[in-house]
Amino acid sequence: MQKKYFVAYLIPSRDDFAQTMNAYEKQIMGEHIAYWTEKMNQGKVLAYGPVMDPKSIYGLGIIALDDELDLAAFIANDPAARINHYETFPMMAIVPSDK
Repeated sequence: MQKKYFVAYLIPSRDDFAQTMNAYEKQIMGEHIAYWTEKMNQGKVLAYGPVMDPKSIYGLGIIALDDELDLAAFIANDPAARINHYETFPMMAIVPSDK
């Protein structure tokens, strides 16, 4: 089965979120990092991390899934989705071939 790729933008709840997180938000974002790292180890994430845009820091991830229907569950189960929101888009990714 051919993988389908998506880009996910994690849009913070406020422009200065990365600089002003409270203890609860830091805990959630720690859980978010663990979640995405686990998905990466499963081969479902190619890259992820904060984008240091001077206007506002946001998260970006490239997701690789077998089925497009899995995207909604992937995002819904991310702890960060409880306090921020996502925009996702299909991506025509060019990735190294498996040899």
